[in-house]
Amino acid sequence: MVEDFHEGSFHEKIAPIAITHDPQNERNVVIKLGPLGGRSNNLQTILSQIENQWKQVYPDQPFNYSFLDDDIARLYEKEQQAATLMNAVMMITIFISCMGVFGLAMFSAHIRTKEIGIRKVLGATVTSITAMLSKEFVLLVLIATIISSPIAWYFMDQWLQDFAYRIQISWWVFAVSGLAAMVIALVTVSFQAIKAARANPIDSLRTE
Repeated sequence: MVEDFHEGSFHEKIAPIAITHDPQNERNVVIKLGPLGGRSNNLQTILSQIENQWKQVYPDQPFNYSFLDDDIARLYEKEQQAATLMNAVMMITIFISCMGVFGLAMFSAHIRTKEIGIRKVLGATVTSITAMLSKEFVLLVLIATIISSPIAWYFMDQWLQDFAYRIQISWWVFAVSGLAAMVIALVTVSFQAIKAARANPIDSLRTE
């Protein structure tokens, strides 16, 4: 008697299993390779030696082999493909979002050029003006995080329902995601905000 263990993916519950020794029905040989077997040149040599021994014992049976780690990876092949696709989509989405935020920061700084000039004439510092321009975008990202977090939690929970054994979604995942989104937005906006804050107010107020 042993503790329950998986012989399938986490999509399926652990089923009862009986392990017996029946030479008449055994069709597989399990071989554990040492650390040197992981190297490509040694691996090919070892496989050739195993094949030669196999043909000597079973000359009429084909020699087919597979690696346990590859078999386990195939259990989650769809998840790996989905992860690769999601990562690609995420990078594209972040890039497009950054471009949009950067364009919005340029537009906001342009329409508030005179306001920034007046604030600088009245003694506002570059830091205070940069904080003023960045605060709006941080607020927008915060609102977007609050709206998107329940939606993301719902779809993640639905995806996890396909697994018999699964983790619980923690709140800190969404907190870290929101913080990362704010940092990305600040980095994107800061360049344009600092540029607008350091502009000469004479250029924006000389026509007034």
